[in-house]
Amino acid sequence: MNEMTQITESRFRRRNPDGGTAPLTDWGINSEYGVLRDVLLGPAETFRWMTTENAQWSSVVRAAERDGLEFDHQVAMRQHREMVDAYEEAGVTVHTHPPQEELCYQVYARDSSFMTPWGAVITQMANPRRRGEYSAALRFYESRNIPIYDMVSAGNFEGGDFNIIEPGAVMIGYTGLRCEEVSARQIAGWMEKEGWEVHFAPIDNFYVHIDLMVCMIAPKLAAVCLDTTPDHIVDWLKGKKIEIIPVSFKDTMALGCNVVSLGNDRVLAPESSKDLVSKLRANGFEVYDPDMSMFLNAGGGVHCMCQPLKRDTV
Repeated sequence: MNEMTQITESRFRRRNPDGGTAPLTDWGINSEYGVLRDVLLGPAETFRWMTTENAQWSSVVRAAERDGLEFDHQVAMRQHREMVDAYEEAGVTVHTHPPQEELCYQVYARDSSFMTPWGAVITQMANPRRRGEYSAALRFYESRNIPIYDMVSAGNFEGGDFNIIEPGAVMIGYTGLRCEEVSARQIAGWMEKEGWEVHFAPIDNFYVHIDLMVCMIAPKLAAVCLDTTPDHIVDWLKGKKIEIIPVSFKDTMALGCNVVSLGNDRVLAPESSKDLVSKLRANGFEVYDPDMSMFLNAGGGVHCMCQPLKRDTV
């Protein structure tokens, strides 16, 4: 191996192949509910619906197409700004990918990468129209000097199927299309080398990603669609003493379970998720609930749009 190869591998793979990789101090997350300090979002300027081109990739997109819904760019821009305002009001520093006309679904920033305690992982997109998003993600992390833990190479994988349940335990989903078992097992091998417990979540392609039906809200508290989530996942969560707030199938398929914990009993959820928002407020949570219909109808919720870069360690 020549010197240039060694430099390149070190630059794009901080991961120690034998495990024991040192956690980052300035960046990284070890939970989905530690106080969110920095978030990466995608741009709304170039966002548009690709319903015909992407119908095979999302049941939500297919439903929007069947219902004859129309895209309104100005409404999308206003809704995105409302979401950014919510993050900023919550004290979160917002970073945004620069717009690229050809990457109109880059607004779903969680798909092209995900964060770990040891650095970012660059994923491998399934949809040919979105594969260029990996390069934008890579350039962003390089521009901020955020280390790359590793890059998925075994097959398709997107960040919505990497779901940290609590420090030291992660659920990794796959459908066989947007995320494949071979890549899920590649990532699981990395996590297990770091001493983390892994629970696999194979789901039907209809449900897209596991974060559509399971999202952590706070320590030992999760929003879960019990109608769709396999029993072994629910049993695993309950075995960890995690309390479940149930979300209906109807709300789940409208991305109503796809929410973001901001930490300190604060949650970002779409305005349309009325049942979950009501339950959270009844339990003492402060909820930011912008109208996100232009993005939900394209197949992604606020969790899909959020790539956490730094959370307080818990």
